[in-house]
Amino acid sequence: MVKKTQKSASAEKNTAAQLSGTVKESAQQIWLAGLGAFAKAQEEGTKVFDSLVKEGMSIQRKTQAAAEEKISEATNRMATMATDISSKASGQWDKLENIFEDRVSKALNKLGVPSAKDIDVLIARIDELNRNVSKLSAKTGAAPRSATNGAAKPAAKRASARKSA
Repeated sequence: MVKKTQKSASAEKNTAAQLSGTVKESAQQIWLAGLGAFAKAQEEGTKVFDSLVKEGMSIQRKTQAAAEEKISEATNRMATMATDISSKASGQWDKLENIFEDRVSKALNKLGVPSAKDIDVLIARIDELNRNVSKLSAKTGAAPRSATNGAAKPAAKRASARKSA
């Protein structure tokens, strides 16, 4: 029995030594693989970094171009909408202005204030009457009264001013 125990103890020592050697060898290989990977990464790292920078710049340019296109489209849409709204508002403003003018005209008419057309008709009528008076005075040979002359001149002036305006 003692021999078996001695054999098994020496076998265990061999196995432990063998296992220890294998672990050391594996650790050494892992270490060397790590050093190799580090050297390779260091060597090719700059190449990879440069290619990533180039790819990033390309993507950035594409993104900026797409963003500028979208901004341009939005600007055009807004300009079109502003033009449409402006034209609609202008049309509404004209309608409102006409309604206001009509109501003011009606209110002034109710108060008895003559309109510009009424005054123009009266001026034309006064001018016609002045011409008739001048013709009659010329036929009778009598000189027209100075009050008539004074009244006829401003009326004629107002009529010619209205026509030129």
